Amino acid sequence: MLTPAALPQFQDAIAEAGLDGWLLYDFRGTNPIAAGLLALPGMVTRRVFVWVPRAGAPTAVTHAIEQAPWAAWPAGWGRVVYSGWAELEAALGTLVAGRRAAMEYSPGDAVPYVDRVPAGVLEMVRAAGAEVSTSAELVSRLFAAWTPAQLAAHRRAAEDVAGVARHAVAEAARRVAAGEAVHEHEVAADIRAAFARLGLEDDGHGPIVAWGPNAADPHYEPSADRPVRLAAGALLLVDLWGRPAGTDTPFADQTWMGALGAVDARAQAVWVAVRDARDAALALLRERLAAGAPVRGAEADDAARAVIAGRGFGPYFTHRTGHSIDARALHGAGPHLDNLETREERYLVPGVGFSVEPGVYVPASAAGDGGPAVGARSEVNACVGDGALVVTPTEPQQALLGG
Repeated sequence: MLTPAALPQFQDAIAEAGLDGWLLYDFRGTNPIAAGLLALPGMVTRRVFVWVPRAGAPTAVTHAIEQAPWAAWPAGWGRVVYSGWAELEAALGTLVAGRRAAMEYSPGDAVPYVDRVPAGVLEMVRAAGAEVSTSAELVSRLFAAWTPAQLAAHRRAAEDVAGVARHAVAEAARRVAAGEAVHEHEVAADIRAAFARLGLEDDGHGPIVAWGPNAADPHYEPSADRPVRLAAGALLLVDLWGRPAGTDTPFADQTWMGALGAVDARAQAVWVAVRDARDAALALLRERLAAGAPVRGAEADDAARAVIAGRGFGPYFTHRTGHSIDARALHGAGPHLDNLETREERYLVPGVGFSVEPGVYVPASAAGDGGPAVGARSEVNACVGDGALVVTPTEPQQALLGG
């Protein structure tokens, strides 16, 4: 959040990036990064700009009818009040003419998570005389990075989430082996109840519990309206995410795989491929960080993808290896492990967190042996420290649960 205490950190990052300032823009929540950094209370329905220079005081450009949200704006910082568009454009010219300004803009939409400023606003800012650059690296450092306290809370939550997942899969396997009727949506309900007992919250969705062929759908949702009974001889995918309720702790987001009874060789091979791909991505990150070498999320994606392609499952790994996790969102605005869906060019800098979750999803028509569709995913989380990688939970899954 942009505060007087945080301003030196903002200005150091702006200067290191060779910029003259960061121009924050929002209109009715279209830019969640600017909205999160400004945290304006009450009704804000007009265009807002805030110029954060590399030195000196920030200046807000605000509409005349919406001054109440700015009551806590520091007295030593500037504020320009406008009513008409001509006043707005004149104020922008005064602030940014001849300057190199960062904005939430990604050339070619390479990274959609930071491509938040409309093309028309970019045109207006450039017409005001500014050279616009992407704020992508600033977003990583100043918006997405975890604090030490957030990392500590995440690590504790991750162990609770892992415990819930292990118990859910073990209990499902036990009940199936005993011949009891148990359905996907009932396992999901049990997970939500366990979260409530532990004081954890999700983001209003999930968890995913997918049996057998349903695990081949990456965004499958179990439902009581279409109950699916678990049966022996197939994989069970459990994807769950939680954090201490009412906090800004980054979510612990994990996927665990179980075997309900014996599973066939193809399902076993798919599971081993995703596990090994996960570990290959983690190994690359650990090696590069320990050596003090820069590393991009795209490179970790490449490492995971190479393992899966080498096992013959390349066409069935159809999503990125991992998504950013920040304190504001499960799917955050920081760098992703992605060189497939987007051109993730940002470095994994200290403090950024993300999931590592390769997956393989083979449809029935591609199985080649007349068998059903099969899918598997293995997911852990990681946060970049100084020269090291913190991985949660402390004991990532190495073998199928249940059996």
